[in-house]
Amino acid sequence: MLNLLFALVGIFALFCIVARLLHRYFVYVPDPTRVAPKDAGLTGVDEIVFKAADGTLLIAWYSPARDGKPTLLYFGGNSGNAAYRAGKIKMMAADGYGVFLLNYRRYGGSGGRPTEKRVAADAVSAYDYLRGLGVAPHDIVLYGESLGTAVATRLALQREVKALVLEAPFTSVVDVGRLMWPLLPLNLIMVDQYRTIDRIGQVEVPLFIIHGGRDNVIPLDHARRVFHAANEPKALCVVPRAGHSDVFEQGAWGKVRDFLVSLEPVPVVVAPVARAGLQVEIAAAADANR
Repeated sequence: MLNLLFALVGIFALFCIVARLLHRYFVYVPDPTRVAPKDAGLTGVDEIVFKAADGTLLIAWYSPARDGKPTLLYFGGNSGNAAYRAGKIKMMAADGYGVFLLNYRRYGGSGGRPTEKRVAADAVSAYDYLRGLGVAPHDIVLYGESLGTAVATRLALQREVKALVLEAPFTSVVDVGRLMWPLLPLNLIMVDQYRTIDRIGQVEVPLFIIHGGRDNVIPLDHARRVFHAANEPKALCVVPRAGHSDVFEQGAWGKVRDFLVSLEPVPVVVAPVARAGLQVEIAAAADANR
């Protein structure tokens, strides 16, 4: 009986060791295919090739902002590549917002292999490259989707930005993994843990969280926990009929756009006061579309 117990413990330990070595294959599910924006049905979007801090070549898609609107520095989920988000880019660009979407390492033609440390460093490189294109910090909004919510949150602590938008955020990859493997010591097995819950309380810019009410990949409770740990100003929007990957199809962009509009300064007009010969500043009413 004792020998059987030792054997079971040994098998479990071996399984944990193998899981530690291979866990990144579950965290990152890239499509390495390099796709040109035009081949994804996009116009006015350029492919950008730049070097990471360690010299690795990275690829991003960039659509410049119009009409003085901010640029969304976009960090995607753990699967696919930039082409998988072409529909989102089209919606954002159609409303005049700039988009700079990074292909993580091994995604969409980018070189290297992803780890949390490397992805975090590449996010900084992407921000710095965007600044080099002439986009000011007060015109940069960080946008994170799923895995990218952890990347965007971390970057918000490293660089100056206008706001932070999180689509389907999680508390940590460990907590997500426990939904599938509740008996494994994932906090010991996983090197890349993306612990948003430990960082969100340090973010000082306006925060907007959007999450699908039917998300069965990252439960809504994760978004609520991140929201409660965050500082004001903040807002949480639940899209009741949306799952994990279809929030835009269920109207999420309209909610995000409303948040972005709320960040814009209220225009002020100066109206003369006839009798006293004075001038009074009056905040212009928001137009009907807002």
